Amino acid sequence: MQPSVKLQDAALLAVRLITAAIFLYAGYAKWGMWSAAPESMGMSAGMWNFMKFLSIVEPIGAVALIAGFLTRSAAAGLAVIMLGAISLMQFTMGIGFATPTGAGWNFPLAVLAGCIALMAFGAGSWSVDAMWKGGEYRAEFEAIRAKK
Repeated sequence: MQPSVKLQDAALLAVRLITAAIFLYAGYAKWGMWSAAPESMGMSAGMWNFMKFLSIVEPIGAVALIAGFLTRSAAAGLAVIMLGAISLMQFTMGIGFATPTGAGWNFPLAVLAGCIALMAFGAGSWSVDAMWKGGEYRAEFEAIRAKK
């Protein structure tokens, strides 16, 4: 079976855009914490500052994914955030994989899978990374196609 370069590039672009949209929204949702910590959350000062940090880092990582710029590094950083979210939900908050309301750590796990895919395969040919490498990704796929 020959790889379809265009289909792979489109799939990687879709994973990049969907993952980026999730992190853009997550970062935007945390911007309100710059004025005051939400009373209902009962966070420590350290956690409040960490959430403010995430409100900056998540959108930056998302923009990098959209452009396909340093994609593997951006995805690795965002994967660490997802691992932290999963461990926070599971071990600190006691939230299981899925709850009757659907608010479990199953969603962060799916986002983590997208980050892992981007770490493994990179951004694809439709990215800044590929332009900087002179279309190296496309050359790799063409070499695979030529061997078969």
